[in-house]
Amino acid sequence: MSLIVSVHSFRGGTGKSNTTASLAVVLAQQGKRVAIVDTDIQSPGLHVPFGFGAEDLHRSINQFLHGECGIAEVAVDVSERIGALPEGGALLLVPASIKASEITRVLREGYDVGLLQQGFQSLLDDLELDVLIIDTHPGLNEETLLSLTLSDVLLLVLRPDQQDFQGTAVTVEIARLLEVPDMLLILNKLPSQMDGEAVRQQVESTYRVPLGTCLPMDEGIAMNASSRPFVLAQPEHPWSERVRQLAHRVLAGP
Repeated sequence: MSLIVSVHSFRGGTGKSNTTASLAVVLAQQGKRVAIVDTDIQSPGLHVPFGFGAEDLHRSINQFLHGECGIAEVAVDVSERIGALPEGGALLLVPASIKASEITRVLREGYDVGLLQQGFQSLLDDLELDVLIIDTHPGLNEETLLSLTLSDVLLLVLRPDQQDFQGTAVTVEIARLLEVPDMLLILNKLPSQMDGEAVRQQVESTYRVPLGTCLPMDEGIAMNASSRPFVLAQPEHPWSERVRQLAHRVLAGP
């Protein structure tokens, strides 16, 4: 049975897309057939860790939303870019356009959000996916609400920051109203001076949502500068091991 996972943050700058890229890699390395969809159409970036520039993206989800192609035609197989995978493992990317003209068109004309639902189902069926990961636009909008409604698992990325804490509380409340089956918090960019266990207790008691993982702030991650998924750049790093543990939890279910 296929799994739909949405990765969301209330504010930008949480490291959501980089975390999404690494999680997708780990799932593919575990033999899953995975696709990741960049629905942050206003400020796309999921293509960057996989080595794509604006000139490399011949098709994008923007074209699908404007009726110019099928969504499966947008999917790019990036399996070879992440190395040898076990039998059955694959990773496909559905990018959003980085071209200013296409971003402007979306902002000016909008798009049929309901078409996204059809597109997600087409990806699951046509590409025979085990896991579909949706990288959402920060904040709350119609597209985000649709993603939450369709999700089997919602991963909420936040930093140890009061603005993130307050915004995440709103998202958790809405996700409960939408009856999302499984929710996990990802506490990212935790400074080494902070007591990780104390922060875990604080966020779990505040939101009544389990902490999927706590990812440390690290200079190596900053130096990686989104040049590739960090689990590939430094697979033995504690950050990478925690993402592997998160992947196990996502697959295991509540």
